[in-house]
Amino acid sequence: MLSFFDQFLSPSYLGIPLMALALTLPWILYPNPTSRWVNNRLLTLQGWFMNRFTQQLLAPLNHAGHKWALLFTSLMIYLISLNMFGLLPYTFTPTTQLSLNLGLAVPLWLATVVIGLRNQPTEALGHLLPEGTPTPLIPALIVIETISLLIRPLALGVRLTANLTAGHLLIQLIATAAFVLLPMMPTVAILTATLLLLLTMLEVAVAMIQAYVFVLLISLYLQENI
Repeated sequence: MLSFFDQFLSPSYLGIPLMALALTLPWILYPNPTSRWVNNRLLTLQGWFMNRFTQQLLAPLNHAGHKWALLFTSLMIYLISLNMFGLLPYTFTPTTQLSLNLGLAVPLWLATVVIGLRNQPTEALGHLLPEGTPTPLIPALIVIETISLLIRPLALGVRLTANLTAGHLLIQLIATAAFVLLPMMPTVAILTATLLLLLTMLEVAVAMIQAYVFVLLISLYLQENI
């Protein structure tokens, strides 16, 4: 009996890890924009989606934060692609690995903190101590606020990992139950398969929402420091 968690092991073929291939594949599948005045439907839809997302994400940011537009949009498309491709059969979802998610979250969070300390050090350090705090509570409050600041990248990585891992586990459990129940109780198996279809649709939504939430939270952290 194989463990349900074997699907989250880093894949390898003939001893060669395939993680690099899984991370590179999304960039290959997207068409490159052309210099023509009129594009095909796919390029038009792709450009419209990126423009709408960028406008919505950068609306609450100051002008200084608009320099991050290309990074945020690229990260959003990249995470959505990884999450969506991982729902296909015989595929691997790199974003179920906490190490990868922390590798994305920690540098981006650290960049926002460094920008805040460089551009407005007084306001950045002032977030650690709210105004009007009683004097006896100052040391404890500084420690609590520092911990809450340092835990942000961990929360980003764990949120993305936990949501995708839980969804994949539920899909595998319900699919296994449907195959086991099919020869014994066909009616129950059909109901289970219907539940599996609904859960798969929910996972498609979760894959897109979690990618958006990841980028949105980073933009909110940036907004606090510019």
